[in-house]
Amino acid sequence: MKPESDADFADFASARWSRLLRIAYMLTGDFHEAEDLVQVTLIRVCDHWRRIPGGEADLYVRRALINNHRSRLRKRRVAQFLTSLVPETADRGHTETVEHRVALAQALDSLSSRQRAVVVLRYWDDMTEQQTAEILSCSPNTVKVHARRALAALRAHPALAAYAPILTGET
Repeated sequence: MKPESDADFADFASARWSRLLRIAYMLTGDFHEAEDLVQVTLIRVCDHWRRIPGGEADLYVRRALINNHRSRLRKRRVAQFLTSLVPETADRGHTETVEHRVALAQALDSLSSRQRAVVVLRYWDDMTEQQTAEILSCSPNTVKVHARRALAALRAHPALAAYAPILTGET
């Protein structure tokens, strides 16, 4: 189906919003930055919507999301962090989940933008090496190399040390 109208774009954007937001969150590590990234990406894609070849809209939007994230990293501004701790929640049953997410966010933040993009696309968005290579405009072998190095870095990261047996398959 060839994207043709603004209504088509609105349907596409609303159908993909939550998935794109999850991908952006994994790339940025911050919910508000992720929302901004998805919004900027969709605004830019909207300008080119009628020129996107049929059936390639998803690929085009993911590639634009990754490229916009990279551009933001290059132009990274000074961010204010009010606290380094996660606020307490009313439900104490989710503490372990919050700790896991914070540890994973810290470990992902230590990766290069390219490695982080590979990890997010391959393991979070469940894409093949070929699909990931198309989005990142590189070869599948480059994706394999980045994935291998990223996973090794994640396994060695101190924030994930408690999960090392799980990550390496040992019990």
